[in-house]
Amino acid sequence: MDRIWLYDSTLRDGAQGEGVSFSLEDKLAIATKLDELGFDYIEGGYPLSNPKDMAFFQEAARRRWRHAQITAFGMTRRARMTAAADEGMAALLAAKTPIVTVVGKSWDLHVTEVLRVSLDENLRMISESVRYLKSKGKEVYFDAEHFYDGYRANPDYACKTLAAAREAGASVLVLCDTNGSALPSEVLGATRAVVVQAGTTIGFHGHNDGGLAVANTLAAVEAGATHVQGTINGLGERAGNADFCVVIPNLILKMKRSCRFGENLPRLTELSRYVYEVANMTLRDNQPFVGRSVFAHKGGMHVDAVLKNPRTYEHIRPEQVGNERRILVSELSGGATILAKMEKYNLTRDRKQSRLVLDAVRRLENEGYAFEAAEGSFGLLVKRLLGTYRPFFELEGFRVIVERRQNGEPITEATIKVRVGGQEELTASEGDGPVNALDGALRKALERFYPCLKEVRLVDFKVRVINPRAGTAARVRVMIESRDQEEIWGTVGVSENLIQASWLALVDSIEYKLFKEMERQGRTSGQRSTS
Repeated sequence: MDRIWLYDSTLRDGAQGEGVSFSLEDKLAIATKLDELGFDYIEGGYPLSNPKDMAFFQEAARRRWRHAQITAFGMTRRARMTAAADEGMAALLAAKTPIVTVVGKSWDLHVTEVLRVSLDENLRMISESVRYLKSKGKEVYFDAEHFYDGYRANPDYACKTLAAAREAGASVLVLCDTNGSALPSEVLGATRAVVVQAGTTIGFHGHNDGGLAVANTLAAVEAGATHVQGTINGLGERAGNADFCVVIPNLILKMKRSCRFGENLPRLTELSRYVYEVANMTLRDNQPFVGRSVFAHKGGMHVDAVLKNPRTYEHIRPEQVGNERRILVSELSGGATILAKMEKYNLTRDRKQSRLVLDAVRRLENEGYAFEAAEGSFGLLVKRLLGTYRPFFELEGFRVIVERRQNGEPITEATIKVRVGGQEELTASEGDGPVNALDGALRKALERFYPCLKEVRLVDFKVRVINPRAGTAARVRVMIESRDQEEIWGTVGVSENLIQASWLALVDSIEYKLFKEMERQGRTSGQRSTS
């Protein structure tokens, strides 16, 4: 009962979410990561639906998987047709997966209104489909679609659909809250009743339409379900599916259940961000356990308490899921916040210095700066105030030209001249806009001297007008988010000139990376000298 089997549906159900699109290479990359981290099952797709999913199964069959078993998803045979003649059954067999998951109707409303067949015919569709696939050597899991709606409306019939699948040979019966309509108390009661009678493994598959997919998943496990389905980051149709990035740590840390992913729990944040990256989606900063903001503390009282004892405002240690504590700096900060940040930068915990920094933060935020999402700019500010800053290059000038060509397409070109040590570098670059062009030109100028900048890329760019009543002369704040192979950091620039504000944020981003690289090399040199 303590062992939970994790069945990931990111590549099938997750891909049905609005704005989600995976290439074949994306699907294979995500499957490889899931397998590496210990998922038991990876649902690769619906082979009948499109050539890409079938191509995935063909490629998956040629690979050796370390942990996971690849599963194919499909529907019961169609009405008034034998299973052997149904193209959906044929597609499931052609996928060549050891396990197939078949979805069938458990809500009588769907049987009569959607399938438009009799209740008995639906039971035959379920049993004949499962029995046929079993006869072909497949292990079969049965997804009881809309089970909780069906159980609420007609519990006797909903349970008959489970019995039909079980008696035909299904080894796992998955109770689905397909509409996301159930409450945890309903899931607990219905699942418990099924577990008592089923005589086989019971699973749960939940959607988040009521915001309860995770809560319902945990309730199902509490009731005895040992097979859990979900997606990474809760991707999925409508409001999404149960988010494995929330389900898994709750199962392991709160409910004390075991699963093969357990030893890799400190890589959960890495997995979440990897899937966002592959899907080309923006991270949710407030996503439980793995979001950038969930262990971030801003209010002075909170910061003071957390520094004394993290348990005061953190329900787990962030490193347990591969996340990190962040102390946010703003005009609301107190002395404890600044002292904590200075300690991070290996600076003396000196109250006089902290007051100097705090006064500067408040003055700059009054001018329009915002440091809580600009960790990089704050670190550089501290270095400048305390005299530990040194520039890596000097700007001698830049020029940005935006030209509209005859075909109507705008072309942006940036030219930049910088000095590194005693050497002058003049470069130019085209871009989609002024910031993109400036970024390209600056990189060309500096990468020869600082090759580590090749690791950096801009992932977000935001502009906000600070004093809109000034019209076109208003001051603007530009926030840039950058990342390398290790972390994400933000920088900020403020000016009445949008390009100048962008330049300030861009330079901070570059310099933050260079300081980080210099400190890393310093640590490495220190380790070598002591060994």
